Amino acid sequence: MKPPNPRVAKLADQIRVVVAETLERRVKDPRLGFVTITDVRLTGDSREATLFWTAMGTDQQIASTAAALKSAKGLLRSTVGKRLGLRYAPTLTFVRDATPETAKSIEDALARAAASDAEIARRSEGAMPAGEADPYRHSDEEE
Repeated sequence: MKPPNPRVAKLADQIRVVVAETLERRVKDPRLGFVTITDVRLTGDSREATLFWTAMGTDQQIASTAAALKSAKGLLRSTVGKRLGLRYAPTLTFVRDATPETAKSIEDALARAAASDAEIARRSEGAMPAGEADPYRHSDEEE
């Protein structure tokens, strides 16, 4: 994957900031929980923006936050267009960011591996090798 055009990358960052500020200050939807815009990806022609978000709360609260984002899409799009002085404001698509869940599953796997290693170390304490202490042949020995 080639790196994004610097202008497109800068515009994506500006869109992230504008959307985050607008959600915090202007969107008064009670369904909107504590939401964070984690990333914005723009198409090369800057016509479509995919916004990745995370939210805290139960599954039901996260679902209601998704509904609130969907209903605020028009306001957010027009605000982005006005604040950034764009002729064509990009269409906004909200996608829930799976990074926190992925990180949690990796942390859980690492914790299980550490516990397994500790159990193996505990079981091997005081264990003796099955054969001689040094099972290898040495060249200085006579056969």
